[in-house]
Amino acid sequence: MKRLGIVIGALAIFMGLLWMAQGSGIFPYPASSFMIDQSPWILYGAILALAGMVLVWWARR
Repeated sequence: MKRLGIVIGALAIFMGLLWMAQGSGIFPYPASSFMIDQSPWILYGAILALAGMVLVWWARR
């Protein structure tokens, strides 16, 4: 369970950072993505990344 929590948490952190980058326009790929330059995705990504950090922290305790 510990390893699974760390892997899922790390994936959540990565996806959250990707959502933040797409929402801010830093990572505009794929070009047809509906998330590019849409500020709500910055918040959603931050929340997901924070949840991933909490999951990794909890799994490592």
